[in-house]
Amino acid sequence: MKPAKRFTLAAILASMLGGPSAAQSLPEHDQRYGPPRTLNTRRAFPEIAARAEWEKRAQQIREQALVSCGLWPMPAKPPLSAKIFGRVERDGYSVEKVCIQTHAGVCLAGNLYRPRGQGPGPFPAVLNPHGHWSKGRLEDTQLGSIAGRCISLARQGMIAFSYDMVGYNDTQFADAGTTPPAAKTRHHFSADPALQLWHISLMGLQTWNSLRALDFLESLSDVDKSRLGCTGASGGGTQTFMLGAIDDRLAAQAPNVMVSHSMQGGCLCENAPGLRVEYSNMELAAVAAPRPQILVAASRDWTKDTMSVEGPALEKIYKLFNAPEKLRYLRLDFDHNYNQPSREQVYGWFGKWLRGRPDFAPIPEPPFQKEPDEALRVFPDDKLPPDAVTEEQFVNRLIQQYRQQWLELPPKNPPLVERYRARWLPAWKHSLQVGFVEKGLLVQIERTTKLADHTVTQLTLGRAGKGDRVPALLLTPRRDTSGALVVLVHTNGLSAFSDPNHAPAGLAKAILDRGVGVLLVTLFQTGELAEAGRDRDYFKDFFTTYNRTDVQERVQDIITACAFAQSYRGGRRVILCGAGRAGLWSLLAAPAADMLIADCHALDSARDSALLAPDLFTPGLRRLGGFEGVVLLMAPNPLLLHNTGAAFATEVVRAMYQDNHVPERYRAERARLSDDGIAQWIARWAPPK
Repeated sequence: MKPAKRFTLAAILASMLGGPSAAQSLPEHDQRYGPPRTLNTRRAFPEIAARAEWEKRAQQIREQALVSCGLWPMPAKPPLSAKIFGRVERDGYSVEKVCIQTHAGVCLAGNLYRPRGQGPGPFPAVLNPHGHWSKGRLEDTQLGSIAGRCISLARQGMIAFSYDMVGYNDTQFADAGTTPPAAKTRHHFSADPALQLWHISLMGLQTWNSLRALDFLESLSDVDKSRLGCTGASGGGTQTFMLGAIDDRLAAQAPNVMVSHSMQGGCLCENAPGLRVEYSNMELAAVAAPRPQILVAASRDWTKDTMSVEGPALEKIYKLFNAPEKLRYLRLDFDHNYNQPSREQVYGWFGKWLRGRPDFAPIPEPPFQKEPDEALRVFPDDKLPPDAVTEEQFVNRLIQQYRQQWLELPPKNPPLVERYRARWLPAWKHSLQVGFVEKGLLVQIERTTKLADHTVTQLTLGRAGKGDRVPALLLTPRRDTSGALVVLVHTNGLSAFSDPNHAPAGLAKAILDRGVGVLLVTLFQTGELAEAGRDRDYFKDFFTTYNRTDVQERVQDIITACAFAQSYRGGRRVILCGAGRAGLWSLLAAPAADMLIADCHALDSARDSALLAPDLFTPGLRRLGGFEGVVLLMAPNPLLLHNTGAAFATEVVRAMYQDNHVPERYRAERARLSDDGIAQWIARWAPPK
């Protein structure tokens, strides 16, 4: 078939669908096939034309950050039970020891620096996450001094709180013992791949601790809640822009030497599943716009291009808010650092935006004397409070809390169904790394053949700007009287239900014989698209932070196919049917369908090992409530689950249909149904035109 002919047919079908123009053509090859991205893969900031466009994207970035860190929905906040003690008074400032409870049995330790001789306040207050200095918040070298920064901020009239990253100094789990700082938690936490199923990570805990540290500052009577700031370098810079992305309480921020279009952060505490599949640190930092922000870069690290790449990218966003004066970026000629010249730039910035100075000129830092390490330590003898938990206890308690969050909002009636969807649909979208195809559906017709009792149309589907190609086969009966179209998927792709000449076979033929059209799809890395010898390690080099797993790509392909089915000839009800192992993938795509039939493959859904299988692994699946939690997002639409075996969980879903008084729409069978049995169920529920 000539390309010009194919292009014309594509335009005809696109017009029929109310879809894209022929000018939006599919790529010659599926661009998803290639080497995985890493933390060092270079990123480009997207072209954003209008403020409304950015605000919509910023909301998606914020949701992604929360979901990736296990904070969607937000966990309950226990009382801080803050302990402030050991006050020492110095020239122009005081310093105290602090311990706050961020989770039950988890103590976040730090030091609180307050102004002296400047009245009772209230004062601006600045959080100071420290980054990956070897001594954490106790670091005091030419490259970086956390104490020096806090002393200077306090002398300038701002309260400063420096707090530990997890695994440093006084912020440890009870089983950390006397292990040297950073040696245990940074390299051990989240080593169990199953924790990704719950969105439990070191980055999630660290980000939660920063939120709670901000809560602590807000709780102080001498703090002005409208003038809160945050600054840190390296890993502390990551914590700064993460906090600014998910919490709008920050009035100003300074994430130094970390906002980069290349290196994104190389520690467990900077990488959570899904965080940078679509976004980069540049965009995470830009979410704070139009709140004041300064980027201090270094000429000899990964922020060396700030003046030509990262800075101008963020500046475009600030200009959309007519607030370019609220962003400043500069590069100093140093190695990776937060040294005195860098600190002085930040002092000036905070002086303008938190203290009301007329300009942001650098404020010189006078000499200071840091207190001895032991005098700043909260637990200098390494003896944690009696209620301190081990890492295992913390994880188990958090899992229990997450499980309870899912169970606490059962969709027992229509209003609760809508509340359930409002809470969990964003979590599904960002955990699965998928999206509904609301616009930009691309359709390319390869060939159409009319036979005696049906028509066969070879298609390729995709999404504008996504680089995907999804082979499909549309089978329509000669008398197309149904108002539904079945999207039928299998691990073997098109060949599972059609012969080499594309004649329908098996379940596809059984459905077609009942007057209902069928769309067969070959999903990513299945059937004829499967690459021999392909082996991707999902638990190496932070793979899931930067890439989709195979099942995530396949679920998106199913959603794309459902979008085609929904648009076909003025709109059809979408019946999604997953056969074999692909039935489990269909369950994960349930929100895209109007009706679902799924082979549950007799999966023992309670076993983590089953969900960690390469063809099923989906970060965050347990946080969503597992397969049941996802299926509830399409209920109470008709649902047929078969081949559930003895261990596939269905009780919560069954109860939902009972509670909503539509038990006839739900059916579950332990055995695998025959093709005829499935086709009969479809014919029963498929609406007429």
